[in-house]
Amino acid sequence: MERILVSACLMGRPVRFDGQAKTLDDALLASWRAEGRLVPFCPEVEGGLPVPRPRAEIEGGVGGPAVLAGSARILTADGADVTRHFLAGAQAALAVARSLNLKVAILKDGSPSCGTLRIHDGTFRGRVAPGSGVTAALLSVHGVRVFGEDRLAEAATVLRELEAVGG
Repeated sequence: MERILVSACLMGRPVRFDGQAKTLDDALLASWRAEGRLVPFCPEVEGGLPVPRPRAEIEGGVGGPAVLAGSARILTADGADVTRHFLAGAQAALAVARSLNLKVAILKDGSPSCGTLRIHDGTFRGRVAPGSGVTAALLSVHGVRVFGEDRLAEAATVLRELEAVGG
């Protein structure tokens, strides 16, 4: 049985920057949880950031790959550089994925860590831009298929395909 790395906030854990959760009430996710497939993880907390914490965005909204390459930083609204925490959290997520041989992740879209298709644009004005967060980018580079919370059906298809060929 394939297991799935999942953003802890989607599982009801109050780990977001504002101390809240973004609990995802979905029958498919509930069935995966009942099967014991889900591995909840918050890269920002694992990277050493507190809850609650200041909102952070990738400067210029350029995305996780630029942060991984060292050409962009992750900043709070007051300009504090929290890049090292996000990089540490991404590395911790990769270590968990490798240790458990995880091939699929369901991550919270919009996050500077977990965004899969969109992130905030770096202006702290609530605008989004296409792109991925640092953890999503690092996992993808290492062969983990990442999906946002609105793409569970696609993740289910990938899981079925992986299980059909034996992982």
